[in-house]
Amino acid sequence: MEHKLFTLSEANALLPQLREDLRRLQDTTAQFERLYVEYQKARENYKHDSAPVNGSDDPFFELESKLDFMKMETDLLIENFTRKGVLLKMINPGLIDFPAELNGEEILICWKEGEESVSHYHGWQDGFAGRKPFP
Repeated sequence: MEHKLFTLSEANALLPQLREDLRRLQDTTAQFERLYVEYQKARENYKHDSAPVNGSDDPFFELESKLDFMKMETDLLIENFTRKGVLLKMINPGLIDFPAELNGEEILICWKEGEESVSHYHGWQDGFAGRKPFP
């Protein structure tokens, strides 16, 4: 599979935009989770006192529509990372990998939320636990 390869400086140059994208994604997923809990509680509390009347409003239509919209928005935000050529590994805390090459070997330069800059890497099979400082 072909993918863009980043240099360390390219990864760091893209980082401010990725941080902003990540914040938006985190905010949206947090809102989705809160709304989903609200939706679940509303469904639990709903009592069928009488049979629904033809033409009556669905009491959950608005919440379900909001959830559907937020799901689409979340999917688009996640796709933005892919379009930029990076791999979003985790939303909370944010974890992003940048495909790269080091000494002829394909690696992943990685950044974890809270770090000032992109400064570590690991092999494709090593994962986060195999992180090392970028030389």
